[in-house]
Amino acid sequence: MNNRVLVTGITGYIGQHCAVELLKQGYEVVGSIRSKSKADSTQKAIAKITPTDKLSFVEADLLSDRGWDSAMKGCIYVLHVASPFVIAEPKNENDLIAPAVEGTKRILAAAKRAKVKRVVLTSSIAAIMAGNGSGKFGPETWSNLNGKISAYLRSKTLAEKAAWEFVKDSAMELTVINPGGVFGPPISGAVDGQNVKMLTDMINGKLPMIPDVAMGMIDVRDVARLHVKAMTASGAEGKRFIAASAEPIEMATIAAILKKSGYSKVPSIRAPSMLLRIMSLVDREAKGMIPFLGQRATFDNQATFEVLDWQPTPIENSIIEMATAISQTH
Repeated sequence: MNNRVLVTGITGYIGQHCAVELLKQGYEVVGSIRSKSKADSTQKAIAKITPTDKLSFVEADLLSDRGWDSAMKGCIYVLHVASPFVIAEPKNENDLIAPAVEGTKRILAAAKRAKVKRVVLTSSIAAIMAGNGSGKFGPETWSNLNGKISAYLRSKTLAEKAAWEFVKDSAMELTVINPGGVFGPPISGAVDGQNVKMLTDMINGKLPMIPDVAMGMIDVRDVARLHVKAMTASGAEGKRFIAASAEPIEMATIAAILKKSGYSKVPSIRAPSMLLRIMSLVDREAKGMIPFLGQRATFDNQATFEVLDWQPTPIENSIIEMATAISQTH
């Protein structure tokens, strides 16, 4: 049986967990990496959790055609996880949008040439709720591109729209996972996920105040399991799945969990939204948070439970295990 799967962005926070889940389930995994120099450290990190005899790497970049045809060779499924994620607003929004949109089109074109059965794309709740204010959102909702939204939120929305447009008249199946805030232990200490950085700053006392931000959240291992399930689940093709808690969880709740676990440097003062707005004039990280200030989005995630058999990890466990893993590597 052909059970070869390509994972793009395998060096990333979610990508590493997807590789572990696939290997545990007996799949043969090919990971795309921008530079061969990252292969060794990624392989070693994954090997701490599961055997890597069925893991290999191919050098390929989202911004170039080179390498993708050989990466897809013999693959029946593709998990397209690779995409830049930063909260900080870039000086030029195209620095984020071009790799996300063009990279997605490039992956899908190569997958089509290789006669891949199904592609599972990592999108974001950003492509569902951004620019729409507070309210309840389901898989049929799209972000408001005319609203005041950051380059990252725009990039996720445009990349996902490009993917659906690409497969419209294709025999190849597409399933999309839209995660909320992703927490849980990183597999490798070198992972550069934005939430990993944020939690690191919180426990090290580098975040002086807690922003008034709340979002639907999920454990990174759940995200990986949902990706793998979405590859083969019948009734998953052609659908978007919200991978986030139905109710938003406040940053203040995360801070309280950490404080209770003995992380004394975690701030307890809430940042006035006006202060963040003023800071956003000079700080790109603060500017990236503005669209989320005071927003309270709830989600209809019922299909994720029903079709993908999601059994959520308690977010308190995710936060504590993430903090423990970060503390051990920093």
